[in-house]
Amino acid sequence: MTNVQPEDDQEEKPLDPAMENVRRKMIRLQIVSGFIMFVSLMAVFGAVVYKTMWAPAKQPVAITSAGIPSDAPVSVTANLPAGFVLQSSSLSGGQIMFFGKTAEGVSKALVFDIKAGSIIADVTVNGG
Repeated sequence: MTNVQPEDDQEEKPLDPAMENVRRKMIRLQIVSGFIMFVSLMAVFGAVVYKTMWAPAKQPVAITSAGIPSDAPVSVTANLPAGFVLQSSSLSGGQIMFFGKTAEGVSKALVFDIKAGSIIADVTVNGG
């Protein structure tokens, strides 16, 4: 019976110098890349822990320029003249303009201020 050793047990032949330099560069690149990945992963974990541990307190409700809390709905009634037929409306800031005709057929533009809760301008439109 002959004793034959598999090829895996044989000593490896030394690489030529050019291939040895490439191998060393590749190993160095793997080490640097692994270190950068590790540092990046730790930075992400650190940011997650920081955000969960130092969560900001609940912010108070902001007050709008109209003096109304920003999260509360406004409940106001605009009382238009009796028989007023609305043709169009427009919102600008805290004011609504209603354009239409009165019961007598006169064209009017009524400006309603939400903060004041009343009509602040009554404009009669002549012509056209």
